[in-house]
Amino acid sequence: DRRTLLHTAGLATLAALSTQSLAAEHETTTTPAMPVAARQALLTAAADCVQKGQVCLAHGLVLLGEGDTGIAGCAKAVNQMLALCSALASLGAQESRLVPALAKVALDACQECEKECKKHADKHPQCKACAESCGECIKQCKAVLA
Repeated sequence: DRRTLLHTAGLATLAALSTQSLAAEHETTTTPAMPVAARQALLTAAADCVQKGQVCLAHGLVLLGEGDTGIAGCAKAVNQMLALCSALASLGAQESRLVPALAKVALDACQECEKECKKHADKHPQCKACAESCGECIKQCKAVLA
């Protein structure tokens, strides 16, 4: 019947438009220009920063709880780095076009975190490991931005 035919045609049109929209969205949200090796190196570095940063932050919170306020700057820097490197790893995995812009901000956060963690690296291995992972993430962010 005519009503079924119109309904089916309408659904087919919606499906076609939806597919075109998803394809267009994929084109604008990916970064095909970023080589696979560079993206993977950035993902690995950002994920390592997150893992090492979580350990460092947990250690810092224990120290703060014990009254060691000298670690406060480190904890703040690590917390900020965690937010940005988590986002960087997530967007990198999605091949988002926003990776280069976020890499600029994550680079700043990693530089600040590395600087703060180095202040405590001789005394706290968690800070040393975090500073080292930030150093690698800085290197990989710079590579993406080059």
